[in-house]
Amino acid sequence: MGVKVNRCAVHTLQTVNCQLSITMPITIADFEYIRKLVYDRTGVFLSEDKMYLVESRLGMVAKAAGSNSVSGLVAELKQIKQQRFSPLYESTVEAMMTNETFFFRDVNPFEMLKKSVLPELLKQRQGCTLNIWCAACSSGQEPYSIAMLLREYFPQLARNQVQILGSDISTAMLKRANSGCYAQHEVVRGLPTALLHKYFHDCGKEWQIKEEIRSAIEFRQINLTEPFGSIPQMDIIFLRNVLIYFDVQTKQSILARVRRVLRPDGYLFLGGGKTTVNLDSSFKPVQLEKGVCYRLI
Repeated sequence: MGVKVNRCAVHTLQTVNCQLSITMPITIADFEYIRKLVYDRTGVFLSEDKMYLVESRLGMVAKAAGSNSVSGLVAELKQIKQQRFSPLYESTVEAMMTNETFFFRDVNPFEMLKKSVLPELLKQRQGCTLNIWCAACSSGQEPYSIAMLLREYFPQLARNQVQILGSDISTAMLKRANSGCYAQHEVVRGLPTALLHKYFHDCGKEWQIKEEIRSAIEFRQINLTEPFGSIPQMDIIFLRNVLIYFDVQTKQSILARVRRVLRPDGYLFLGGGKTTVNLDSSFKPVQLEKGVCYRLI
């Protein structure tokens, strides 16, 4: 007598097995390989307790690449001779980046800009271009926040008097930043309603920042762990919420490069709770309004 097969049960079992194969635990060897790959490319250091992060973020990359596990993904990566030119390599690295950002994040740095830093620099730079750099800007909310602040509180400035550079290592994030398009949940984080309706177009499911703001910013791919390339001397540098992802040696090398492109009387902004103390003695903290920024000694 033949055995009756429950095809639905078989299909369900196959689906479960497929899902399990994608989420099967990563091996220590595979984790070490990914950790080195990410560090070599970005300088971001993944501590031992980040194995779960590699598993969760690379599962989808593995699946998209046609592999049934992170181990399979690693095996494919090892076969690529010129990794930096490989889409699979780039998608693996980008999946491990943290891109948390929102408009007017933490408020204090923007109050410092508005009330102290910009009035002082504009008085000193009369007739000269003011250069502002937002490093590791992710999807662009930070430089757009600065551009809106300038338009709101310093309307007397001509377009050629201020240049804003937004940079990131991720091509995907830079593409989003260039588009200036944001979902509803992104524009309600930190962005006052008045500014939303003044500087954005309602595009149905998304909001797009108006061309007058979007065209005020140049977005460029810059890896903070490598030479910055041909960027002008900066009056203001935002290096916020990024140093936390690097080890001490990498932080020091980044700050050394930042020091070389910051004007002698310029300002460096770090993320809340971050400091140059014990990293670079060339900077001194300066208390302004309710926050701290850094200047060269």
